Amino acid sequence: MSPRVAIVQFPGVNCEAETARALRRVGLEPEIWRWTRAASELEPFDAYVVPGGFSYQDRVRAGALAAKHALTETLVARAEQGAPVLGICNGAQVLAEAGLVPGGGGIELALARNRMPGRAGYHARWVHVRVERSHCLFLSLLSPGELLPLPVAHGEGRFTAGDPARLQALVEAGQTPLRYATVAGSLASAFPDNPNGSEHAVAAVSNARGNVLAIMPHPERAQTAGALSRAVGGRWGERRDAALGGVPASAAVAEAEPAGPGLAIFAGLARHFGLPVDGA
Repeated sequence: MSPRVAIVQFPGVNCEAETARALRRVGLEPEIWRWTRAASELEPFDAYVVPGGFSYQDRVRAGALAAKHALTETLVARAEQGAPVLGICNGAQVLAEAGLVPGGGGIELALARNRMPGRAGYHARWVHVRVERSHCLFLSLLSPGELLPLPVAHGEGRFTAGDPARLQALVEAGQTPLRYATVAGSLASAFPDNPNGSEHAVAAVSNARGNVLAIMPHPERAQTAGALSRAVGGRWGERRDAALGGVPASAAVAEAEPAGPGLAIFAGLARHFGLPVDGA
C-alpha cells in the first residue's frame, strides 16, 4: 500500500483538492482529514500536509488559531518523530505559529503583512523561486540554482523574525531552501519579484532535520505544465505551450499532463518513501 498522507483541513482551508491531486500524481495516498475528527486518529499517517486557504478566517493573525488546535499538537509530535510535514501558504503560517519552523524551540518566525510599494493587502501573481543549498527532503529532486515559476496568493507572506539576525542565520544553515528570484536567477531585492518584502527574499523555511517545510508559494497550483501563466517564459513556458498545444487543458485531462514545476515538491516526498519519481 502507498504511504498515506493526511491533508489536514481546518475550517476555511480551500486548497485540499489540488493538494490531493498532486499527491496522487506522485503515487502517494492522500486523505482529506477534517478538524472534526479526534486528534488521535491523525497519528497513524506517514506524512502530513497543511494546505492553503484562510483557516479560521485568518482571525488574530493568519494561521494563529489553527496553530493552537489539538491537531497541530499531533503534527508537532509526529514531526519530532521524523514524519514529513508540509505547510503551504496558510499551512506555512500555521507551521510558523506552532514553532515547527525553524524548529529551534518556541515561536521564532512570523509571516507578517505584505510590504508592497503603493499598495497593501492580498496579492496574487506568478513569481520565480531559486532552489538553495539544503537537505530538506521535499527539495531532494531539485538542484541549487534551479529556478521554479510558482504562484503566490496571500496577504501575510513576509517571513520575518524578532531577532534581526535570525533569518540570515537560517540562510547560512541551509534552512531557507527556496528564495524569491528574478527571471535571471539573482535574488529578488524588490517588488514585484519579491512579492511581499520577505527578509532575505525567503520564500520557504525548513527545520534543521529537513522533514518539515513551510512554503508560501503554491506548488499544487503548478503541478501541471499547462497550469503555468502565459507570462512564464523559458523552458517552463515551452513545456506549457507543448502541453496545451494552443488549447487550454480541461480538468478531465489534467492528470495526464506533463509535470509542472510545483510537482517536484511532492515528488521529493514520494522519493523519501522510496517511490519511483520518473517524469516529476
